[in-house]
Amino acid sequence: MFRKYEKVFAKDYENWYKESTEYRKQTEKDPRRLHFHLMPRTGWMNDPNGLCQLNGVYHIFYQYTPFEPTGELKLWGHFTTRDFIHYEDDGPVLYPDSELDAHGAYSGSAYVEDGTMYVFYTGNLKYFDREDYDYINSGRGSNTIQVVSRDGHHFSRKKLLMTTADYPADMSCHVRDPKVFRRGARYYMVLGARDRESRGLVLLYESDDLEHWTFKSRIMTEEKFGYMWECPDLFEIDGQMFLTCCPQGVAQQGVDYANVHQCVWMKLDCNFAADQYRIRQIHQLDRGTDFYAPQTFQDEQGRRILIGWMGIPDADYTNPTTEAGWQHALTLPRELTVRDGKLIQQPIAELRQLRCEPVVCGSFDQDGCAECVSEAKPQVYEASVTFDRCQSMRMELRDGVTLYYQDHMLTLDPGDRGAGRTARSVRLECLEDLQIFADTSSVEIFVNHGEEVFTSRIYSMEGGISIQGICEGKMVIYPLKSFNVEDIWNDEE
Repeated sequence: MFRKYEKVFAKDYENWYKESTEYRKQTEKDPRRLHFHLMPRTGWMNDPNGLCQLNGVYHIFYQYTPFEPTGELKLWGHFTTRDFIHYEDDGPVLYPDSELDAHGAYSGSAYVEDGTMYVFYTGNLKYFDREDYDYINSGRGSNTIQVVSRDGHHFSRKKLLMTTADYPADMSCHVRDPKVFRRGARYYMVLGARDRESRGLVLLYESDDLEHWTFKSRIMTEEKFGYMWECPDLFEIDGQMFLTCCPQGVAQQGVDYANVHQCVWMKLDCNFAADQYRIRQIHQLDRGTDFYAPQTFQDEQGRRILIGWMGIPDADYTNPTTEAGWQHALTLPRELTVRDGKLIQQPIAELRQLRCEPVVCGSFDQDGCAECVSEAKPQVYEASVTFDRCQSMRMELRDGVTLYYQDHMLTLDPGDRGAGRTARSVRLECLEDLQIFADTSSVEIFVNHGEEVFTSRIYSMEGGISIQGICEGKMVIYPLKSFNVEDIWNDEE
C-alpha cells in the first residue's frame, strides 16, 4: 500500500488500520512477543524520540513503521505512562506529510517549559532529479523542524528552523537528530553530523527563544572516531557533562566496539562561556548486540532517565519476529548516575512492581546451584546475583544462552539461539553483582550495579536458570508480570 519515500497522512493510517485487523491478530499470536518491553503492535520500531514528562505524564515517542516490519517509512509513534507499568498506545502522531519532511519524520527530542512541549526533529528529503547523487555529499536535505504541544497529543503546524544550507559549509548532507536543552538563560541544540571528509562530530547551536538558532561550535575527538555521530545527547549529572552518541565506522578493538555501529558515552570538560569543549574519556554505553540511539531526559523527580532502541541498523543478524510481522523494541528505562567518575545505568525503581513472589536459589558455593524457575513463563524473570567471591562462573540463562566469567572477562554467548548474533564480552576487575532481566526474546544484564550493561535479543524459549563455578554468593529469582498496554486505536475490536 505504501512505498518508501512517499508522504503518509493521518487519514492514510486510519484507513489502513481499519483494514488491518488480521495483521494485528497475526502479531499478537507470536510467542516471542515481549512481556515487559514496549514494542510495535505491528511493523517496525527504532529510535526513541521526544522523551519527556509533562504534567506528571511520561511521553515516549519513537520511530515507527506500522505497515510492515522492515522500516521503509518513518513516522513517530507515541506511548504515555504515569508509572512505567501501565501504558497507553496512542499510535502515530507525526507523519511525513509535508514538503518539509516528505521522505521521513526522522529522530528528534522534546523540551518542556512552562507547561508546553517543544518538539524538534529532522525532516528527511531525498532529491530524485539526478542519478549521480551519492546522498552523502549531494542529493539529500535535512531540515530541522519544530512543533509545539500543550498535551503531547495535539501539535501545532510544522515550523522550519534550519535547512542543510544553515549548517557549516564543510558538512555533508548528513546532519540530523536534534536534542535540545537549557543551560542558564540560553537554549542549546546538539546535532549529529558527518563532514565532507567523512569524520563524525556533533554540531552545537544556541538560541534565546527556541526558534532562532545560531551555530556555536563543534564537539569532536582529536583523532577521527568514526564517520558519523548519530543521536547525540549532551547533559549534566552531578556537575559533570556527558555526551552520548552513536559513532558509525569505528573499527573493533579487542572486545570493544564489536558491533557494526557503536554507542558510547563521553566525559567532557565544557566551558560554554569560552566556547571550549574537550572530550576526556570514551566508554561503551552497552556491551550487547542490540542497543542503539539512546535518549535521556530529566523527569519531575530530577532523575536522568535513559531509554534506548533494542536493535541496531545494518546488522548482519536477524530477528525471526519479522515472520510474524513485527520487529524491534525499546529497552527498559534506566536511571543514570555517576559513580567513581563513570556513568552508571540501573533499571528504574518502578520496575520492582513487576516482581512476583521470588523463587529463591539461596546461597551457592563452588559446588554450584541449579535451581530452575518453574512457573508457567520460565523465560520471563529478574535474577539478582550477589557474589561474595568469584574466580570463575558459568550461568545458563535458558537453553543454549550462556553468561560466563573467566580470567576477568565476562561474556554473553547466545550460541545458536541468537539468529546470527555472536558472543560479546567486557573486561572487569572483578565480578560482584548481576541483575538480569530476561524477557521472552531479550535479555538485559546490569553488571556490578550498572557499571556495564549487555542488551541482546535471544531466541531460546525453553529452560530455566542455573549457576555453577568457583564462586560463592546468593541468587534470587523473581518471575515478572507484564506491562499493561492499552491501545486507544483498539476501541472497535
